[in-house]
Amino acid sequence: MLDCVIIGGGPSGLNASLVLARARKNIILFDEDKPRNAVTHESHGFITRDGIKPSEFKRLAKLDLLKYPNLTMQNQRVAEVKKEKQGFSIYTESGEVYESRKIILATGLKDDIPEIDGIHDFYGTSLFSCPFCDGWELQDRPLVLIADNPNAFHKAKLIFNWSKDLVVCTNGNNIFSDEQQELLANNNIQIIKDEILTLEGDNGQLKSIRFINGKEIERQGGFVTIGLKQATTIAESLGCIKQTNGGIETDHFGRTNVEGVYASGDISISTPSQVIVAASEGTKTAMGVINDLIKEDF
Repeated sequence: MLDCVIIGGGPSGLNASLVLARARKNIILFDEDKPRNAVTHESHGFITRDGIKPSEFKRLAKLDLLKYPNLTMQNQRVAEVKKEKQGFSIYTESGEVYESRKIILATGLKDDIPEIDGIHDFYGTSLFSCPFCDGWELQDRPLVLIADNPNAFHKAKLIFNWSKDLVVCTNGNNIFSDEQQELLANNNIQIIKDEILTLEGDNGQLKSIRFINGKEIERQGGFVTIGLKQATTIAESLGCIKQTNGGIETDHFGRTNVEGVYASGDISISTPSQVIVAASEGTKTAMGVINDLIKEDF
C-alpha cells in the first residue's frame, strides 16, 4: 500500500510530492496535464522563476522529482476515489486500481469566464484575472475591467495601482452602490453599464470594446472577474465539506473533515491563486500528511 497519492500536478501537487518524497514516503503523483494556466504565457511572482512559462515550470519541477525513486509520476486522470476500512482505493480512467493510506487533492479549479464574444481570443494574453500576476506588464496602459459581480469594486481599486487610465464595464449589470460609484468617479474611473457586443483586436492583443448600442471604446488590455469551480467531483464524492465560496474546508495543514483526505492549493479557494502560494500550500499539506503518518506508525 502506498503512503500517499497526490491527485493534480500543479504547483501545489508538485511541491507536496517533493516534500513527501524527501520524507521517504512511497507516493504516486497523478497529473492529467490539463492546467488551469494553460492559456498563460508567463507566470510571475515566484522568486528565481519570475516570467517563466508554466509548461517550463512544470518541466523543471518534474526533473527535480525524478531524483527520488520512491516517487512515481503517472500522466493519467483519476476517475474515482473510494474510502475503505484501511485507506483508499484509487481508480484511474485506464482501469488501474491503487491502494493508499492518504490522499492529497490538488486538482485545482476551472475558470468560469463570462460569455462575451471574443473574450477567449484575449484571455491569457492581454486580458487577465489577477493584477498581482500581470499588472506590471500592463502598467500605465488604457485598461478595462470587465466585471459583473460585487467583487468588481475591490478589483478596480487594485488595478488602479498599476494604471490610472481605467474603465469598468459591467456588461449590462448594476453592481455598484451609490457610494462605490462616487468613489470610482472621484478617481476618474468611468463605469459603462451597457451590454458588450464583442471584443476586438489582433494576435491576442485587445484594441477595442464594442457595445450593443453602437458605442465603442479603445483599450489596450485589462482584467476580467471570473468565477471559479472545482475541476473534479472527487472531493464531493468523498464527503468533503465545502466552504461558502465553493472551496474545500481544511485546517492549516490541509486536513479535510474526511480522515485521510487532504486538500491543497487553489482547490480550497482560501488563498490568492498564485504559483508561489499554491506551492507553499503543497509544502504545508505534505507536512501534515507526514506528521499524521508518523503519529500512526510510531
